[in-house]
This record gives sequence, structure tokens and C-alpha cells, in this order.
Amino acid sequence: MSAAVSYASGPADKPLLGTPIPQLFDHTVSQHGAREAVVSVHQDLRLTYQELALRVDEMARAFIAAGFVKGDRVGIWSPNNVEWLTTQYATAKAGLILVTINPAYRGHELAYVLEQSGCKGLVLQNRFKTSDYEAMIAELCPGLAGCQPGELESESFPRLSTVISMTASPLEGVYDWQQFLALASQTDSAALATRQADQDMDDAINIQYTSGTTGFPKGATLSHHNILNNGYFVASIMNFTEADRLVVPVPLYHCFGMVMGNLGCLSHGACVIYPSEGFEPEAVLQAVQAERATALYGVPTMFIAELALANFADYDLGSLRTGIMAGAPCPIETMKQVNELMHMTEVEIAYGMTETSPVSFQTRVDSPLDKRVSTVGRVHPHVEVKIIDPETGKLRPVGEMGELCTRGYSVMLGYWENTEATDSAIDERGWMHTGDTAVMDADGYVNIVGRIKDMIVRGGENVYPREIEEYLMTHEAIEAVQVTGVPDPKYGEEIIAWISLREGSDLSEEQVIAFCKGNIAHYKVPRYVRFCSDFPMTVTGKVQKYKMREISVRELGLEEQATA
Repeated sequence: MSAAVSYASGPADKPLLGTPIPQLFDHTVSQHGAREAVVSVHQDLRLTYQELALRVDEMARAFIAAGFVKGDRVGIWSPNNVEWLTTQYATAKAGLILVTINPAYRGHELAYVLEQSGCKGLVLQNRFKTSDYEAMIAELCPGLAGCQPGELESESFPRLSTVISMTASPLEGVYDWQQFLALASQTDSAALATRQADQDMDDAINIQYTSGTTGFPKGATLSHHNILNNGYFVASIMNFTEADRLVVPVPLYHCFGMVMGNLGCLSHGACVIYPSEGFEPEAVLQAVQAERATALYGVPTMFIAELALANFADYDLGSLRTGIMAGAPCPIETMKQVNELMHMTEVEIAYGMTETSPVSFQTRVDSPLDKRVSTVGRVHPHVEVKIIDPETGKLRPVGEMGELCTRGYSVMLGYWENTEATDSAIDERGWMHTGDTAVMDADGYVNIVGRIKDMIVRGGENVYPREIEEYLMTHEAIEAVQVTGVPDPKYGEEIIAWISLREGSDLSEEQVIAFCKGNIAHYKVPRYVRFCSDFPMTVTGKVQKYKMREISVRELGLEEQATA
């Protein structure tokens, strides 16, 4: 790395895996067949790699028998379970592109994804929490009533022919899980082997829809090479072996779950553990204790919720060694508590985005403590990164802020059937422009300051919310905080801090402002303070600051300024 400019390239001491996912899957089964591959606590189900392989091959043969050909898209709309994992690997074996659908989506969002991706199949859970998936698909596809399973004809979704329930379904036209798997008897193992051999590591294998704050989401299209290698290197940096047992409370539909979790474990012969369908803090701790987990994943808000449990101290978490906190900026105080109270002395921070498979940066076990709690680490193996002036495109000097860009094997193939959006995200030299503001130090460690679009401009001063958030988190009464901007007639924007207090703590707006005055720059002191119990979030635990802003504008009566 140059000492003068913000550029770094990752180590290449371990080669990239030059193989499609199915071949790696078969290799792992041959090496670790008797070891546990998956434990689904809420389903009371545990499978060895050999047992999982039987289910995966059966489903892959069923897809072939049902007429699915290489490149067909299959949507999956479900919370976490073994059927999700089986579908992930079965579609890969059959050469199908898995379209992962947010479990929080409602009918109109599902309709967009099915139409835009051109799904031929949809695998779904019957219902989850307030989502009745069957009712929504029945409303979108009235042709299901009266048709045979696999023979749907829909005017709205002309490519969609096959809907598969993960259990049993009362709907006509929907395959029950076992009914669909029974089709496997019509396809022999030789046909599956032929299909599997026809795959290339650069083939598209996954479409993940990014949650845009405006407009419809875009389908990041990822290859075998993208996601298999990223999962492999994430786990390798954590020093994973076949003895590791990873608890995954993050949703599988997102890269954190299906790549860093499922593929990270697969590539090392380790065991993945699902504590519950959706995130439940107590279920996580119960799973860690009961399964003697060595690793735990989560976004910061998940770790904060686990630490805040009244009976937290009752759980034996001594088996934990490592894990990853990612998906959003990680408060330093939370990181310290995870280190000390959860025994995760080797916990690591990771940073990335769906479009980069996802991880581009990760801290290391041997990183100095201050770097592990204040940065997202150093660049990932086989990846290049740079920080540029977003106006000129020129490299920024070390220590100066700019837009983070990344290039390498991990950059997506593009947005599905959206050339314009692809071209605006990936430049002609192959650099993915992240939209994040970052700073690189002389040792190559990077700090993510925030989203360029989240930056607050107050009276001509650029204010990055994370700086204020990190400071406020040092107050003993504050459990979590999020900062955003609201319109102001004098300064253009003013600052509002949303604060969640620790149980039993009391704090006033005046006390918060007094805590800031004289300790951070005057223009960073919040004008407004809003106390709350939670924040508007995506299903992956990312705080939706644009929604915070909308709510704050409405509550403060600033609509006129917002439209000025």
C-alpha cells in the first residue's frame, strides 16, 4: 500500500476457490459426511452432512423432473429453517438462480420481485408472524385455484409455473413439500451429475434485492465465484475449522446469513445453527449454551438486545470464541461488552454490501484492540479498495475522507436486467462505488464514517452521524442511539438524536445536550432529542434513517421546511 494515498489490495497467500458451489458441497460431504452440518433448534432437527446431501440431491432431482432448466429463477420466501438451506444447495446443484426474497415483503413487493426476476418457481413458508405468505400468493395468482401443481398460468407473472410449500398447503395448485420431492424418482443421479457438470464458477447463481430508500429495489446478481469465495474467506479469517459451531440469528435471505453463515460453514465443514425462525434474543443465548457454540453472528442491535436481557447472566456462554458483528456501524461500548461478557475475545467486525458478496473488510484476531473496536479492519484477500474524492474521482490522501470503492472477484455480475443501474454503480474500470464515506489510516485500517446521503450539512459544516453516536454511547444511561438530520430554516439542517435508555435509567433532553456541550464541536450538538424504545429497521437489523427523518419531521412540525 502506498504511504501517501488511500489504496490497498488484500493478501493472496490463500488461492481463490475455482469451483462452483455444488462441487465444493460434494467435496465437503466426502470429507466431513458424519459431522453435523445443520441444527435447527426451533424445528428440533439436526442433520449430518451426509443426511443433508441426501435431501439436497433429492430436491435437485425434483427440480429437474419438474422441467426446470439451467438459468431458471426460483424465489424463496421464508424465515430461517432447514428447508431454506436445502433449497439453497438444491437450486445450485440444478443450476438454478436462487432469488432470495425478504420475509418482511408484502404482496406488492413480492409481485415486483417475481416479475422483475422472471421467477419460474417460488418456494415459500405458509406464514410467519403477521405475514400470510399463502394468502398473498393466492391473491396475486388467482389462477392457482383449479390448476394442478406446477401448471400455473398467470397473466401477471407469465414465467411463474410452480409454487412449492415448505410444509403442506391447503391451496390448490401448490405443491406440498413431500409431494414435490416425490418427483425426484423421475430423475436419476446421472441426470443430476450431468446438470451439475454443466456449471461454471462464473455462472449467476443468486439474485438478492437491495433495499433502496426510494424507488424499487435492484437485484444484485451474484455468481458461484462471488459468494463461495466470500463465505470461505470470511470464515478463514475467523480461523474456522470443522470443529466450529456457528449460531446464525440473522436472516438467510441476506448475504450475512446465506453467504457468511451457510457457505462459510460449508467451505470449512463446520456446523450452522438456527436458533429460531426470526431473531429472538433469548433463543440465541439458549442455542449458544445448549449447542456449545463457538461462534455467533449478528448486527449490533441484536447483540445489544442479547446483552440487555434481564437473565443474561444466567446463560453459560463460555464456549464462544469468535463471531462477527456487521451490517451497521458497531458502537465501541457494545463491542467491548461482547468481548468481555459474551467471551467473544476473537469477535470480528466485517463490512461490505450485497453488491460485493458481501464482505470487503474484516478485522483480524491479531489486530490491535483499538483497531478492532474503532475500524472495520483491513481489506479482504484478493480484493482492492480505494477512497476517492466523489467529485473528481481522484485518490484521497491517507487520513482524509472520501467515497469507498472496491474491485475484485467479489463485485457482482450486475443488477438483474438493469444495465443503467449497473453502469452507474460499477465504473468502466471495474470499481464498485459503495456510496459510503470512509477514511483509511497509514496501516490500511478503514473507518466507515457513514453513508454519503446520511451526511448532515449544518450551516456549511459536514456532520457525520456516527461521530455523535459514538460519543453519546459513552454515557452510562444510553443503550443505543441513532442520529439523523432534519430541515432547519436557518442552518439548512439540524441534528436530532434518537436515544434508547438502559432499563432503569433516566435522562432528560437537557441532560443529553449538556453532556455534549463543550465535549464535541458546537455544530455537532443535537438540537433535538427523541427518546424511544426502538428504531425503524429493515429485517436485517439496519436502521432506516430516512424513516427516522420522516417521523421526526412530522413530530416536530417541520413539513413546511422539508418541502421548501
